Amino acid sequence: MSVRELVVLGTASQVPTRHRNHNGYLLRWDGEGILFDPGEGTQRQMLRAGVAAHDLNRICVTHFHGDHSLGLAGVIQRINLDQVPHEITAHYPRSGQRFFERLRYATAYRETVALTEAPVAADGPLAVTPAYTLDARRLSHPVESYGYRLTEPDGRRMLPDRLAAHGIKGPDVGRVQREGSLNGVPLDAVSEVRRGQRFAFVMDTRLCEGVHALAEGCDLLVIESTFLDEDETLATDHGHLTAGQAARVARDAGVRHLVLTHFSQRYSDPEEFERQARAAGYEGELTVARDLTRVPVPKRR
Repeated sequence: MSVRELVVLGTASQVPTRHRNHNGYLLRWDGEGILFDPGEGTQRQMLRAGVAAHDLNRICVTHFHGDHSLGLAGVIQRINLDQVPHEITAHYPRSGQRFFERLRYATAYRETVALTEAPVAADGPLAVTPAYTLDARRLSHPVESYGYRLTEPDGRRMLPDRLAAHGIKGPDVGRVQREGSLNGVPLDAVSEVRRGQRFAFVMDTRLCEGVHALAEGCDLLVIESTFLDEDETLATDHGHLTAGQAARVARDAGVRHLVLTHFSQRYSDPEEFERQARAAGYEGELTVARDLTRVPVPKRR
């Protein structure tokens, strides 16, 4: 069975708290798993969430601050300990190559797995597969940072009433799909475009062009909201977003489900992030992330 969901492994910014682990997010996309920003403790959070090393196909790191990358050492060693049988690809800012290498080889262990290093140096596509295209966009943070966007190719939805009107049935349905027309009836006459689903992951950043480009038209957007709106100046100074800013990005981009995360330890009431997001005019589905939450990608309309 195909599953498309976000598994939240950690939601704290800078330091873990009693109730929030460092960052960590797994996107299940049918038969693949993409791990984003594994902070310290991610390996244990994976165990608690029922996520195995074998579930991973890609690791995407936005930037090399500790709360987004310190868990790399443990995750990579676990991948090798469990002898994952397939290749795993790691994406991260090329400017942080030395940090990636230090984390990859932080201690002695036996390498058993093909881990492909695919650093990011510019905006654009990182991988094109039959199931999705993975793109990166530069963000605005004190260290080089990239957000990630996954886009499923558009497909076709066959329309039974139009098929019947043209007398197309049985094996002929497959023929018109494969060949583009049948007996003078074009595919467009008996089907419509089925828009591919879209997911974006936006971590530490100020408002910038990259944030809006990543969010545009997303079915599911995971975005940092480190600060509340009353601390907007502080957020901008440190290269972060507020709850209201993140919500306005989602509102303007037509996001269907917004996931707010990466919360500063200075705030004790998570519901205030939701209140400020709603006050900013976002009316879609909204999740204020908690550790071990699972968020399904919204079903197609």
